[in-house]
Amino acid sequence: MKKIILIIIIFIIIAVYFLWGNLSIATTKITVRSSSLPSSFDGFKIVHISDLHNDEFGDDNQRLLSLIRNTKPDIIALTGDIIDSRRTDTEVAEEFIEDALKIAPVYYSTGNHESRLKNFPSTEREFIEDGAIVLRNEAKYINKGNHSILIAGIDDPDFKSTDTASAIKDIGKNDAFTVLLSHRPELFDIYCKEGIDLTLSGHAHGGQFRLPFIGGIYAPHQGLMPEYTEGLYTNGSSNMIVSRGLGKSLFPIRFNNRPEIVVITLETK
Repeated sequence: MKKIILIIIIFIIIAVYFLWGNLSIATTKITVRSSSLPSSFDGFKIVHISDLHNDEFGDDNQRLLSLIRNTKPDIIALTGDIIDSRRTDTEVAEEFIEDALKIAPVYYSTGNHESRLKNFPSTEREFIEDGAIVLRNEAKYINKGNHSILIAGIDDPDFKSTDTASAIKDIGKNDAFTVLLSHRPELFDIYCKEGIDLTLSGHAHGGQFRLPFIGGIYAPHQGLMPEYTEGLYTNGSSNMIVSRGLGKSLFPIRFNNRPEIVVITLETK
């Protein structure tokens, strides 16, 4: 009898941990320091959201929005797969962006799931009409004080007209500190070669299943034991931050891999 009770208790603990690990949201804080960052942007805060995949955290994503609101961001950066092409519900994405815009300006770039949506052009128009800044192989300046930084976004390579290196060249990067929204972390070498100061990516879903001391097990377009799954990666003066994302797609569960929002603070060296 004692063994049965113990097994039941262990099962309950595992079930609670599993539910918590799939339904709760972690807030990951990362500081990026750069001598290229203008002094006016010292302390500038970006909330990075990726791979929502139509999931909802609380009614109409209010739990997620509350977390974002509490960080007091200067901007919100969305790096693709906000919509899921397998269980498409554009209304979830539209409502989330509409509410997020009440917190801070929203900058959005596409992921591979958006490339599969026949109705994406109409959804994109909805985002723009709501006030989101949709960056599709283009860049905009953000001004603060007497200085500016460049924020750019490129389409996912699954948009067949997009060549990543060419798209980055075409955005017209100059000497300004540049934040690039690009869904694919496995292209970090290209971002470095093109002199991008900070790239924000997703796509890897944290490796889906994470093991202690090992990390993520599998990521799309990286395969088994992927190199880029979460956190900050640095190569010379180039940095890349990979979000574990929020939602689920082909694999309906996560293990030891909580959904997350990433709060990035920029600092001048």
